[in-house]
Amino acid sequence: MVLKTAKEYRGKVVPRRHSWKGIMLPCVLLSLWQGITVSGIVKPMLLPSPAKVITAFAVMATSGELGVHLGTSMVRVLEGFMLAALLGVGLGFGLGIFPLIFETMDGMIQFIRPIPPIAWLPLSILWFGIEEGSKIFIITLGAFFPIFINVLDGIRQTDSKFVELAKVLEVPRGKFLAKVVIPGALPFIIAGLRIGLGYAWMCVVAAELSAGMKGVGYMLTDARALAQTDRVLVGMIAIGVVGKVMDSALRSMEKKIVNWREVYIGA
Repeated sequence: MVLKTAKEYRGKVVPRRHSWKGIMLPCVLLSLWQGITVSGIVKPMLLPSPAKVITAFAVMATSGELGVHLGTSMVRVLEGFMLAALLGVGLGFGLGIFPLIFETMDGMIQFIRPIPPIAWLPLSILWFGIEEGSKIFIITLGAFFPIFINVLDGIRQTDSKFVELAKVLEVPRGKFLAKVVIPGALPFIIAGLRIGLGYAWMCVVAAELSAGMKGVGYMLTDARALAQTDRVLVGMIAIGVVGKVMDSALRSMEKKIVNWREVYIGA
């Protein structure tokens, strides 16, 4: 059995026989879902059929309702995520490179980190009101820590041999950071951004469930109150699809930025 890395596949065509594997599990789950609804094991109010969900999606999409709520949530996610990325990457590098900043701030950051973002919701509403400010705050808080921790770990994983060699050769600090530390930390930074983006979506739904008149979270709350399970599932599927598209964009960016890295992708 030969172990292969992603670099060995570069420029090669993936065999067609592998193309169906990505859709096999969704098809199985869809068939299972259809079978459960047809058999009557679960009440339609609790789990509507796939056809009913597709119909609800078509109605909400054509009326523009889904686009309005999803667009509102996407804007909030992007705003909060970008702010979290700036803070997470900046503080991660600051604490990773400067020992004094690490000793000063690490204890407080690690104290705040275990507190769930949703626990901050009452305070965020008191501080920023029920409009955009409180939601952006919750999203930023939720996405910040995965990004920050990964950036800090990326800086800290720099091989000590490189550090000692740079000292012996008297390599300028700026050049050492630019040529060794930052390139080595890039995979960690991208991983942190991907995880942070996922947390941003979870936080926006939680924030919109509690306050607001627009957004996917509000749409889910409204549909639940009216026992419209099909609309709830439409919102959940829409979140999953958009989240997947955003994550794929980050993965594509990772392949272009970190194209020198070889990763194990199985036998």
